[in-house]
Amino acid sequence: MSHKSPKDFFAPLAVGAPAPLREIPARPSRAIHFFDPSNPKMAAKVPDMVGTVDVLLGNLEDAVKADNKLAARQGLVDIAKATDFGKTQLWTRINSLDSPWVLDDLVTLVTEIGDKLDVVMVPKVQGPEDIHYVDRLLAQLEAKGGVERPILIHAILETARGVANVEEIALASPRMQGISLGPADLAADRKMKTTRVGGGHPGYLVRQDPVDGDIQGNRTIFQQDLWHYTIAKMVDACAEAGIYPYYGPFGDITDVVAAEDQFRNAFLLGCVGTWSLHPKQIEIANRVFSPSVEDIKHARRVVKAMGDGTGAVMLDGKMEDDASLKQCLVLVDLAEELAAIDPKLKELYDTIEIED
Repeated sequence: MSHKSPKDFFAPLAVGAPAPLREIPARPSRAIHFFDPSNPKMAAKVPDMVGTVDVLLGNLEDAVKADNKLAARQGLVDIAKATDFGKTQLWTRINSLDSPWVLDDLVTLVTEIGDKLDVVMVPKVQGPEDIHYVDRLLAQLEAKGGVERPILIHAILETARGVANVEEIALASPRMQGISLGPADLAADRKMKTTRVGGGHPGYLVRQDPVDGDIQGNRTIFQQDLWHYTIAKMVDACAEAGIYPYYGPFGDITDVVAAEDQFRNAFLLGCVGTWSLHPKQIEIANRVFSPSVEDIKHARRVVKAMGDGTGAVMLDGKMEDDASLKQCLVLVDLAEELAAIDPKLKELYDTIEIED
């Protein structure tokens, strides 16, 4: 294992590149909305989506056919140059690191629209060496293109080796912004027996104990979440590194109810956002990944009752102490961050009155 001074992590990896960030900004990213820049109909809708979604992501990888790769890359450059994104972030998902397109993706995007690009999403990350490769390239290209702020890196967790190395991936660079779960590729890599993109599976279940010893009798079954372990492991790795975890794609676009359940599970476990594959998923993600009025009301009551933050108080028959105060502050801080960019949420949260 090689050693590196902690100080070196905050020196640019190329002469003339911007200094790495000491802390990843907590910019709202409830929905990362994917669009195909090679699709003129989809590209034309992008300017109207600015302000309605936290992140717009120009996808260059899977879902873009091989003979459309160059058109997608150029399409993203054209859209970025022509659009004022305001508070909406612009991300891209580059081609995989073993593809013939990825080097030109990075060279073109960083030198032509590096000042507009917030985050580069790297697919199929296997270990920290993948992040180191992109990290150094970005620094060289930022220096070449005169980019004044560092472009951040987001890894997709979609291989068994990536999951095994998730802590090292999260800590691989000061550019690391976050990690998303990629359930479809991960299922294939692990040889999981599901063909769904995210969500539960009717065969993955827990069955109620027999009633009166009757094994064949009527017993309730509870469908389980195949992704619980991986999301929890990813959340821990991201929390340790001070970066952000995300649920990834939910493939059944028509099943808005199950999508909302999956998003909420991820939110409750600590994820800050999810991917959106269709505009109808944006609305669900924005709602689910914003704390509810009831949650904020309760959290503010606890904060008010706790005074200096030490000791314990009883509220509605429940004990609240300094640990529950910390939990409540997570929600209160998130509400303030979201309200700063979302006027409707600000209005909603501002109407909350706290009873004594």
